[in-house]
Amino acid sequence: MKIQLIRNATLVVQYANKKFLIDPFLAEKGAYPAFPNSLRQDQRNPLVQLPMPTNKIIDQVDAVIVTHLHLDHWDEVAKEVLPKEIKMFVQNDDDAKEIQNAGFHNVEVLEENTVFEGIHLTKTKGEHGRGDILKLAGLVCGIVFRHQSEKTLYVAGDTVWYDGVQDVIETHHPDIIVVNGGDNQFLEGGSLVMGKDDIYEVCKAAPHAKIISVHMEAVNHWTLSRNELKGFIKEKGISSNVLVPDDGDSYLFE
Repeated sequence: MKIQLIRNATLVVQYANKKFLIDPFLAEKGAYPAFPNSLRQDQRNPLVQLPMPTNKIIDQVDAVIVTHLHLDHWDEVAKEVLPKEIKMFVQNDDDAKEIQNAGFHNVEVLEENTVFEGIHLTKTKGEHGRGDILKLAGLVCGIVFRHQSEKTLYVAGDTVWYDGVQDVIETHHPDIIVVNGGDNQFLEGGSLVMGKDDIYEVCKAAPHAKIISVHMEAVNHWTLSRNELKGFIKEKGISSNVLVPDDGDSYLFE
């Protein structure tokens, strides 16, 4: 298994000899306005450039997984550059219809026992915030990857720590967990994705897993930097458990 952070939550995952592209956010730096009612209103999204050409990112992708349709997970450039016949996995029928309306015709809704080329894909629940903000944030999902030749991978998606994440860990015993850890927030409503305390809870729930924190410093409403997270995990003594990649970094798990 090879996991590469592209930017934000966009990942390329090589798993059981298949290449998955997750949450493609492929625009040039500054292509979109800042998310409103949040920090850095003077900066356009994405805040940073892609670490490699788009054609290299999408080359020989076997399947795309879109955890939800927020702009920073599925953008106009992704709609333009991805082949319309490519296999697409989404969280529900509503998202499937939207992606089909964009011209894609090989769209499948993830279930608890989806199988793709011998790889078991399990849709997991997430909570994109806490309290009232959940209604605004909408539905999201994560994915567990399982195959007899690979370690178990859990891509948690846009979720905070809550009992549903703990349930996934207790049920699937993932060896690698990817969390969206930028503690992104609007000016009101609290965390939309994991902050450092959430990541610490993941560590405690899965002490033998490697945790990779992504979705950092790429869109204007982030509040947790890579440096702050690195300082926190060092202070907690979990630096060997938590990986904080820069855009373009990759990890190999055998």
